[in-house]
Amino acid sequence: MMNISRLINFISIVVGGLVAFYAQAQEEQNTYILMGGVVLLVFGIYRTSRNIPSKHDNLEESFIKTEKEDEV
Repeated sequence: MMNISRLINFISIVVGGLVAFYAQAQEEQNTYILMGGVVLLVFGIYRTSRNIPSKHDNLEESFIKTEKEDEV
């Protein structure tokens, strides 16, 4: 089962994308609705990307461990 944080991320990405698409599809585009949809979309993507670990984290840790071992 999805936890609450992932569910919030997923819902904000889907709703933000739908709102932005809807605002873009109208003949008279409502800029504020389009901006709101984009902000919600970016918010969901940002929250999702915070939970993905960086590929550089493992390299720095292994470098520090080998450097400390060499000094001893």
